[in-house]
Amino acid sequence: MRPAEEVIAGLGDYVLLHAGPPIEWERMCGPLRGAAAGAIVLEGWAPSLDEAEALAASGKITFHPNHHFDAVGPMTGITSRSQPVMIVENKKFGNRAYCTLNEGLGKVMRFGGNDEKVIARLRWLRDVLGPVLSEVLRSCGGIALKGIIARGLSMGDDMHQRNVACSTLFYRELAPVLARTVGDAEMLASILEFIGGNDQFFLNVGMSIGKAIMDPVRDIDGSTIVTAMCRNGTDFGIRVSGTGDSWFTAPVEMPKGLYFPGFSEKDANPDMGDSTIVETIGLGGFAMAASPAVAGFVGAGSAMDALNFTRSMYEITAGENPGWTLPSLDFRGVPAGIDIRKVVETRIAPVINTGIAHRESGVGQVGAGVVRAPLACFEQALEAFSGKMGVA
Repeated sequence: MRPAEEVIAGLGDYVLLHAGPPIEWERMCGPLRGAAAGAIVLEGWAPSLDEAEALAASGKITFHPNHHFDAVGPMTGITSRSQPVMIVENKKFGNRAYCTLNEGLGKVMRFGGNDEKVIARLRWLRDVLGPVLSEVLRSCGGIALKGIIARGLSMGDDMHQRNVACSTLFYRELAPVLARTVGDAEMLASILEFIGGNDQFFLNVGMSIGKAIMDPVRDIDGSTIVTAMCRNGTDFGIRVSGTGDSWFTAPVEMPKGLYFPGFSEKDANPDMGDSTIVETIGLGGFAMAASPAVAGFVGAGSAMDALNFTRSMYEITAGENPGWTLPSLDFRGVPAGIDIRKVVETRIAPVINTGIAHRESGVGQVGAGVVRAPLACFEQALEAFSGKMGVA
């Protein structure tokens, strides 16, 4: 873990990374604008949210997708220079991926929150938790992650909406080293309380894993495997191995799910975030069979519905991952490797477990649900791939 500007080349003053495919300020949705304004205040580029929005609208802030910088971010996905990012390394291929720390649920920047309480939490993550975790991870030589996901699947996690088991397993790895490293009892208590009380802490770790696994799959000649899926609240975008870094986009869908008290569909923003990278590696909605509790929480229906969601994803993937198995399906490997040919042929769109943000800037999370990727992205990608391969 390091400050983002130290490990992400090109991330400096007046540069912000965001979730999803490329988008300009004028087309950004409310929560993405709110998160960007909060990050501008966090970095000290403007003293207030109003002035931050004016600065962003002026064109002085440069926006880029996280995916263009070996990074991912949940929901709005805003990554700025001073935020601490986790560094996840793919030992097999030697590449690295980056993701910010998970702030928790509710009114947080990833859901468009940007008030003083949100900014104060981000400063604490930057000034206290980030440096401590950096020291801890260096002292213990890093933490192996694939095994944590394997155990989490057997304990009811899907790695998108439910990360309780993996967050706890990760916490068990960190806690002893934290106790030996942090001499201040109050600081140690606040760190343990934050991580231990954040059931979604592992989500950002899992996203980094997804990015680290899929980046080496890019640029394989003749391959129709999806290497990235993401959304920015306006557009849904995918990348495909055989077509390199090209984006194929379509209007993003509205999630269907459950809302917090006092909120309803009329408050919701269309789907957003880079977190669909976990579905790209066979987790999240693709592994819903491991987490029947999620089906009820996100409004997907019964435990049998959860099994059927996963079963249908085998029809659009190239194979299974034998390292990550599903007990409820007789330890069958998760469906892995979305194939654009199979998506177009079957008309089965990838299913995604997701959070729901309020459509207005500054409000935060209002629910959680299930959403489908738009088929138009896959149709465009297949047409482009066919043209590249010389197939009419």
